[in-house]
Amino acid sequence: MNFLSNPIERRRMVRFAIVGSIGAGVDFAVFNLLTLALGQQAVVASILSFTAAVTNNFLWHRYWTFSDSRSKPVSQQIGQFFIVNLLGVSIRTPIFILFSRFFLWALPHLPLRGLDWPWWSHNLALAGAIGVVMFWNFFVNRFWTYNDV
Repeated sequence: MNFLSNPIERRRMVRFAIVGSIGAGVDFAVFNLLTLALGQQAVVASILSFTAAVTNNFLWHRYWTFSDSRSKPVSQQIGQFFIVNLLGVSIRTPIFILFSRFFLWALPHLPLRGLDWPWWSHNLALAGAIGVVMFWNFFVNRFWTYNDV
């Protein structure tokens, strides 16, 4: 049976995407507040905002996306979830750096004037990195952290 032909799995994937969107909002908000507070320490801000988003996402996934996953203690699930996401941040950080460098180089060449190029570069890079890591997070969490559903 195809994984996505199962209506329950499709519902989980949609919920995962909704929670991921909320988490991305948390990620972007914390990232932009921290870059204002820390100056141009974008990599540090990215890691801290990722941590805030992961905490938010775990709670939503535990109680909504995978609400039928209760055979494991919460401490085990949060441990597994954070391990998956630590690996995710290790994937995300180099992608963020590469995308940031690309956008910092490419955006000033566009016929747009008066934009804050570092701000746009960092936010576009963050969006790209989040998109890539979302697939990692869903499949590894689904088949390891929440494998009891």
